[in-house]
Amino acid sequence: MKVLGVSGSVRADSYNTRLLEAAAQAAPEGVEVELLDPSAIAELPLYDQDLDLSGDVPLSAQRLRDDWAEADALLFSTPEYNGSVPGGLKNAIDWASRPRLEAALTNKTVSVVGASTGQFGALWAQNDLRRILGIAGARVVGEALPVARAADGFGEPVHDQLRAQLELLVEAVALDEVPA
Repeated sequence: MKVLGVSGSVRADSYNTRLLEAAAQAAPEGVEVELLDPSAIAELPLYDQDLDLSGDVPLSAQRLRDDWAEADALLFSTPEYNGSVPGGLKNAIDWASRPRLEAALTNKTVSVVGASTGQFGALWAQNDLRRILGIAGARVVGEALPVARAADGFGEPVHDQLRAQLELLVEAVALDEVPA
């Protein structure tokens, strides 16, 4: 079972990329969490339906679609920019949500976590991202997992409680546990 970890931050030493690395370490037996290279999001042009409809999809967008389609499930980790999802991550979702009904996100099992330096752990961004992914056709599983004050102590070793939460979340996305 391959879960692709997608960080919404392209920043070097991103807390959200580190959160995905911790999720990879907490993955149960038989589940591999592989991280998408942040440049896959950073290099995307803005979504352009004219390019999409003409069949002239940029190579970076096609690679992203292929990577997301090949994964059994996706685990997103998002920071919170101005109270919501970073623009680059939203743009990647726009590319991966087309063409409708054949898109990489159609019926793809996904889950969302997030880390921020603030006290709410990117909770608003996680809620927005869950909604965006659902509208894009993905099956969103698991509960939000906010990691607050990431700069104050998020690192190795990962706190036992966070590790247990990550393990449960990775297991939920791997088992395709659709919420009732």
